[in-house]
Order: sequence, then structure tokens, then C-alpha cells
Amino acid sequence: MNIGSVKWLDIPKILDERGNLSFIEKSTCLTFDIKRVYWIYDVPGGEIRGGHAFKIQKEVIIALSGSFDVVLHDGVTSSRYSLNRSYKGLYVPEMYWRHMENFSTNAVCLVLASTFYSEADYIYDFDAFINISQTK
Repeated sequence: MNIGSVKWLDIPKILDERGNLSFIEKSTCLTFDIKRVYWIYDVPGGEIRGGHAFKIQKEVIIALSGSFDVVLHDGVTSSRYSLNRSYKGLYVPEMYWRHMENFSTNAVCLVLASTFYSEADYIYDFDAFINISQTK
């Protein structure tokens, strides 16, 4: 199930008996220039990451290893996306509340972001997010 502008991205893969290779290039997958790359790993069982929205940042979220769920809310509807393939990315535009949960052992979450880090871009209060999203 997709909500709004959230979409799955097929990341190119080259299959090889010695091991597979995937890559990301702006011309093949992304609609934005990558300004920041970060990853989340060693998440203890039962922990939740995220719990915020971005005012302007767009992201592609990839499960490099293991699996986890991304739960998104657009201000009206909530949807869950299970990530478990390193050649599938989840494009999340700005103004989506997100959190990640159900991390498997040794899961690695890679995030490609459209902006440099800016504390001012974060919305940490869900009620404030709802109010802002309903005025757009």
C-alpha cells in the first residue's frame, strides 16, 4: 500500500556468481542530489527509531542488511512498509511522519537524504505535524 507520493524504487542490480552488486545514480533512481548519507545499525530488540517528520528533506530508505518496517503518516493516513531487500528503496518525500521498528538482528538501514543536517528541518511533535500538514 502506498500513500501519497511515497513510492518503491527498484535499485539496479548486477547478478554475479561471485556476489551481487547494486548501485544508485541520480539518473537511474533519484530525483534529488544526495547531500547526506547516514545509516542506523545495532538497534536493540523492540526499539523504535525516527519519530519525526522533515519539513523539506526527501529521503530514500534502504535495508542494506536484515529487515525492518517503516511506518509513515501523511497527516491523514498511516501505512507500513517492510524493507528486506538491498535492491529496493523506499522514497519518502518531505512532510511524512516516520518511524522505524521491528529491526531484525544485524539489520542495517541506509538513508540517502536530499539536505544537509538541519535541526530546524525536524518536526518532533506529532500534533504539531498534524496541524502543519493540514494547512498545506
